[in-house]
Amino acid sequence: MLPAQAQLNIFACEPEYAALAKELAADDANIFSATTAKQDPHFVQARPSLISKMRRADVVICAGADLEIGWLPMLQMKSNNLDVQSTEKGLFLASDHVENLDIPVKVDRSMGDVHELGNPHVHLDPFRVADLATAFTAKLVQLDVKNSEVYQHNLNDFIKRWQTATAKWQQQAKPLKGLKVIAYHSSFKYMFEFLGMQQVGDLEPKPGLPPTSSHLLSVLDIVKQQQVKLVVYTGYQDEKAANWLQDKTDILSLQLPYTVGGNKHAKDLFSLMEQHISMLLLASQKQ
Repeated sequence: MLPAQAQLNIFACEPEYAALAKELAADDANIFSATTAKQDPHFVQARPSLISKMRRADVVICAGADLEIGWLPMLQMKSNNLDVQSTEKGLFLASDHVENLDIPVKVDRSMGDVHELGNPHVHLDPFRVADLATAFTAKLVQLDVKNSEVYQHNLNDFIKRWQTATAKWQQQAKPLKGLKVIAYHSSFKYMFEFLGMQQVGDLEPKPGLPPTSSHLLSVLDIVKQQQVKLVVYTGYQDEKAANWLQDKTDILSLQLPYTVGGNKHAKDLFSLMEQHISMLLLASQKQ
């Protein structure tokens, strides 16, 4: 628990969780994001500047489900901050608080970079984000009980605005229901589920492996057989494979913001989802 009058230092692994913390924390909290929208959160260097930030953190919020397994444990070890080593204390892993998609029956090296605990990109489903907001508020109260009323007020305000927006998004996205897409990785799987869309193919032959010529030929067959309309990718993924598929077919290649800051319009969690829906609607209308 923090001493009276102390500011809460929040270390977010990704911009979407810094944005969630900004909605829920007290006004004087210091919020830091370890990555930007242009970085692949799977692969981050454990730089001294990040170690220094984690050393001073009161709470660390990350996607979890081993998304940050290549760098978060190193930061925790080198920071020597015992307060953020465990979820019993100041560590909050979003994937621990919602139902995860794509949990494999078994995992071995031949399957590529498969997450044993399921798909970690949970921030792209508005229903799960509401659950995360409630769970993270409980963590903030645990660590900073003197501001518990502030946290509960912020949560109530956020949930009210978020639920109103979610209902609006469901109405706006109705034309997208059933739309078949190819994607680079499973980054948007939760959003597709929320929107009723279907990801019927992946540009990666296996998770974490770059597209190969032979695999792209098999994806080409999927496009022709299943009436796929779009191929989507994020700003940190190579656009070449998506553009190749666009050139070989009549589908559109579309770069979507993966997280807050992914384009100039995606400034917070609300505008991020609004960007997704408006960009998908516009692209689908061109088909």
